[in-house]
Amino acid sequence: MNKAMARSVVLVIDDEPNILSSVRRCLELEDYGVEVAGSGAIGLSKLADKEVDLVLLDVMMPEMDGIQVLAQVRKNHPQVVVIMMSGNATIETAVAATKLGAQDFIEKPLGTEKLLLTIKNALSLAQLRREKAELQTKVGAGRSGFEMLGSSKLMEQVFDKIAKTAPTNGRVLITGENGTGKELVARAIHAASKRAQEPFIKLNCAAIPSELIESELFGHEKGAFTGATQQRRGKFELADRGTIFLDEVGDMNPSAQAKVLRVLQESELERVGGAETIKVDVRVVAATNKNLQEEISAGRFREDLFYRLNVVPIELPPLRERRADIPDLVQHFITVACAANDMAPISIDSKAVSALMQHAWPGNVRELKNSIERLVILSGGEPLIGSEAVQDALPAVKAVRDAYKSGVALKDLVAAAEREIIIEALEVNDNHVSNTAKELGLERSHLYKKMKGLGIKH
Repeated sequence: MNKAMARSVVLVIDDEPNILSSVRRCLELEDYGVEVAGSGAIGLSKLADKEVDLVLLDVMMPEMDGIQVLAQVRKNHPQVVVIMMSGNATIETAVAATKLGAQDFIEKPLGTEKLLLTIKNALSLAQLRREKAELQTKVGAGRSGFEMLGSSKLMEQVFDKIAKTAPTNGRVLITGENGTGKELVARAIHAASKRAQEPFIKLNCAAIPSELIESELFGHEKGAFTGATQQRRGKFELADRGTIFLDEVGDMNPSAQAKVLRVLQESELERVGGAETIKVDVRVVAATNKNLQEEISAGRFREDLFYRLNVVPIELPPLRERRADIPDLVQHFITVACAANDMAPISIDSKAVSALMQHAWPGNVRELKNSIERLVILSGGEPLIGSEAVQDALPAVKAVRDAYKSGVALKDLVAAAEREIIIEALEVNDNHVSNTAKELGLERSHLYKKMKGLGIKH
């Protein structure tokens, strides 16, 4: 039994002395702390005075039965896990106990193995849920956020910029490859700013058709265009006094760029089809995976808008340039994946971590997170993830390795690796062909030809 379990305290509430003594003896042999109570009232009194992790509660008791005690426990001590036990409980009783929040239901007579396994699983699940809740509260909370992990020099520089920038109203331009965590940085800046209690509004400029993006940004009046059946506030209005995050800002069309520039200059806007000038107080954080200097040279992005957005630049390094952070990220994502899937905690051996550190990770942290979740799910509950499982979880590596072992020719090995890399990149980019092409350094038409030649359907 691990140390966390050894420190757990179980309160047994039952009106039968022999049950109390036998369960106490059984649990103490397993290094649990044990408290016993011969009635519901005594049990509730002990709960009020002592720190208890789990209550083992009999259903059939005089004066105050187990269901009544359960209701009080859930009301006053919601963090305590409750397992009901009974020798003649009905289905209705079990349903009632479950609705009130009992974690499990065990029948008497109590078998030692069954009892210990039920308690162990209940405590493990409760711990995972607590960890999950704690992790969720950290989303966007700067350095402690979900993927905002790392002690490498490159990430220390990112954290330092976030810390210095967040308390100000300075605009921020976040650059980096897909999957490096640009939105997390934006949320971290907002969460640590004076605007933290105000809205954080996100718009993915690449996901909105060019003819609709101005309506999304600035809103529209009723009748402004076909389908505008009512007045609508845009993202800038919704973000008033808060932060707007313009993701993939390099994909914004020229007309929208000009109007965003006006908002940045004048702090005012007009809805599409409207004449009223609306004042807004919005902090703008933008992000892109494009080189905006090249976009400016090509005439696709306004230079004046670039300088307005690029007050504080934050460049996120690709994962391949900060491999030293991979072990911490791996452990973190394993914990997250176990909690998200209600699985008991598992570990990963050092050879498996080394294999993960050698991978190129074209999809960066997002790809690593997805791969770790796949490893956890496919572990089948085994307590340790080994290097063989890691190799099998990286499709491109597995394809080349298996083909090599089968004596496949070099050109076919290359084709197999290329096919799996494209499939993996498509998965990371949610099957968005344009984004995948950018990430792989290909023209969209070239990627389509490769997909067709390699038999990849889209």
